[in-house]
Amino acid sequence: MPRSSVPIPVIHAPPLGALLRQYAAGSALTCDPVEQGLLNRGYRLRTTHGRYFLKHHFDPETADPAAIARQHRATQRLADLGVPVAPPLAGTDGRTVAVVGGHAYALHPWIDGGHRHGGQLTTAQCARLGALLGVVHASLERVMERVMATQGRAPAKPPAEARTGQDQDQGHSHSQASKGTADEMAGTPEVAPERTPDRGRVAQVGASVTPEGAANTGARAQEGTDPARGADPVDTFALIDRLLARVRSHRPPDAFDELARHRLLERRALLEKHADRRPPQGGSVGWVHGDFHPFNLLYRDGEPAAIVDWDRLGVHPRAEEAVRAAMIFFVRPVGALDLAKVRAYARAYRRAAGAGPAELAAAVHRVWWERLNDFWMLRWHYERGDTRADPQFPAASALAVWWTREYDAVCEAFTG
Repeated sequence: MPRSSVPIPVIHAPPLGALLRQYAAGSALTCDPVEQGLLNRGYRLRTTHGRYFLKHHFDPETADPAAIARQHRATQRLADLGVPVAPPLAGTDGRTVAVVGGHAYALHPWIDGGHRHGGQLTTAQCARLGALLGVVHASLERVMERVMATQGRAPAKPPAEARTGQDQDQGHSHSQASKGTADEMAGTPEVAPERTPDRGRVAQVGASVTPEGAANTGARAQEGTDPARGADPVDTFALIDRLLARVRSHRPPDAFDELARHRLLERRALLEKHADRRPPQGGSVGWVHGDFHPFNLLYRDGEPAAIVDWDRLGVHPRAEEAVRAAMIFFVRPVGALDLAKVRAYARAYRRAAGAGPAELAAAVHRVWWERLNDFWMLRWHYERGDTRADPQFPAASALAVWWTREYDAVCEAFTG
C-alpha cells in the first residue's frame, strides 16, 4: 500500500535562506517538492555546495524536535554499524534539527536510487530484504539504549510481568554502508546482538503506510478497542454499518461505491464467521522502524542504498512489523501474496532478528486480524472526503479475503 503522490502546496515552501544559513550549505539553485508522502514534506534541493534532501517535519504527531533529534542519533549509530541509512547533516550549531518559524526541518545528503516493489525483486533479493529488516531490529536493540541515555531517559521497556514467554528459537559513504550490510545479510549479521528476552508490551498495529491520524506503526484502533487484544468485532460491526450508510447516501453511486459496498458486506460475513479468533496479547517487542515499506527504501544497483523516514521509530511488536511489511512488498494487484518470496524473506528475517517460528506465527495471526477489522481507506474516502488512498483499496481489500482463505499457507510461508 504505497503512499499516494500528492503535490505539495506552494504555501508550504520552506524558508530556504534561513535554513541554508544555519547549515552553511551555500545558496539555493533549485528546490523541488518530492511528490510522495502523506505525513511530512520533502524537497529535492540543489545548492552551490551540492545536492540535498530537505525534510519539513510537518505532521504534528511526529514534529517534536526532541523526538526528531532522537531519530537522528539512532540513524547515525545505525550508519556506524553499516546499516544503509541517510543520517542528517549537522548545522553550524552542531544540531541536526533546525527550527524556523515554529517549524522543524532537517537536511540530509541526497541519495541516488529508486523504489522497488516485491514484484521487482528476485527471490534472493527478497531474502536480503528480510535480512535487512532483521538487521534493523537487531541493531536498534543494540543502539537505542545509548540513544535514550543521551536524552536522560531510560530505554522504553514494558514491565517484566507483561512478558509473554513466546518461543525464542533461533531460526560516511552510503554506498559503502549498503555494500557492507548486503554482505552481512548473506548470513547471520555481525551487528545482531544476542537474543533478548521476549517482552509483552502490545501495540495495536495496522498497515505500515498509514497517513496522518493513523499512526504508521499502527495505532489505528477503533473506538473502544482493547489495545492488548486488538480490534473488538462489535466495534467493527458498528463501523461497517456506519460506512454502509455513507456508501448508500452517495448519489449517483460509482464503481468505487459498488466495490466498497461489496467488500463491507463480505468483511462483515467473514467477521461473523471468525469472531472467536480475536487474538490474545501480542508478542515480543523491541525498537522498530515503524513504517517499513517500498517508498521508504531506496535501491541502487539492485541493493538497498538507504532506509528513510524514521518518523515512527518506537517500541512495538517486532515480528508484526516484519509481517506488515511483507503484506505491502509482496501483495499482487489481485490481492494475493507471492508466498515463495514471502518464504525467502521470512526465513532471512528470522535468522537475522533471532525470531522463532512461534513469534512469527503469532504476528501473522494478529496482523491478519487487523486486516479483517481495518477500514482506514474507506474512512478516508467517506468520512474525510480524501481520495488519495483510493487506488490502494482494491488490492488491500481483496488481501484480507484471500488471506482468510489461505490462512494456513500464509502461516507456513512465514514460519517454514
